[in-house]
Amino acid sequence: MGSSHKSQEGQQEEGEQGYVDAGGNQAAMYSCRCRTDTLSRAGQPNRQSAEKWHQPGEKRTRKGDRTVRYTLAIFDLDGTILNTLEDLTDSMNAALEKSGYPKRTIEEVRRFVGNGIRKLIERAVPQGTKKEDVDQVHRDFTEYYKAHCADKTRPYDGILDLLATLKEKGCRTAVVSNKADYGVQKLCHQYFEGLFDLAVGEREGILRKPAPDSVNQVLRRLQVRREDAVYIGDSEVDIQTAENAGMDHIIVDWGFRKAEFLREQGAKVIVSRPGEIAEIIQSGENQLTNL
Repeated sequence: MGSSHKSQEGQQEEGEQGYVDAGGNQAAMYSCRCRTDTLSRAGQPNRQSAEKWHQPGEKRTRKGDRTVRYTLAIFDLDGTILNTLEDLTDSMNAALEKSGYPKRTIEEVRRFVGNGIRKLIERAVPQGTKKEDVDQVHRDFTEYYKAHCADKTRPYDGILDLLATLKEKGCRTAVVSNKADYGVQKLCHQYFEGLFDLAVGEREGILRKPAPDSVNQVLRRLQVRREDAVYIGDSEVDIQTAENAGMDHIIVDWGFRKAEFLREQGAKVIVSRPGEIAEIIQSGENQLTNL
């Protein structure tokens, strides 16, 4: 992902820093303004209004005069709030089998996920598969997954309570995922109706994580400064996304990557239960820094 790649309008915002892509390459952080859907430019707040949302050092209080460190929690989806691995594996194998390719184990699919459906498929098909054949597997996967994305998928234990607690305390919530947007919308509607202020997945013309584009969109749409938000995920892609967006992160160890690997990838705050996320957000203290 080089610096020649640009998001929708291809204009770099003044004062924004470069970011590192998944391959460790330096790239420019571009502003992202989506043409359509829930993040259309119509009614979108300008940067100045977002910067004034909170003044530096301002005490932020919510219901019950409870101080919170972050006013927005942005979550990854797969492996963070939803265990989607079985449905992803079943869909991948249905598509592979249709083309006569060997199936993959659930542990293989666990390693393949994180960079979007296309990358999952490219990693799952046999090495040297022609592009047109990869395209066919992609189409078959999409058809199957649309019908079966919620067969075995479930929220991780404690996630619903966490989201309800954050909502009660006045901390807004959003989802930014590399999953295709149709899957994000369907799953959030089915499992988290009314619990997220905004949810976005992979869309045409918008760079995937670890590019910060979708995160920047959410910050603008909800009028929250990045220092007042925290990004929560379960993988090295999420660590890079938070870094590229200039945000704090909280990384969970119940998802698709092990804690030791996450530490090696630069995770500074790792939690083992959803309640710890609420504690950090409410207290403003990153108590889990001895990693």
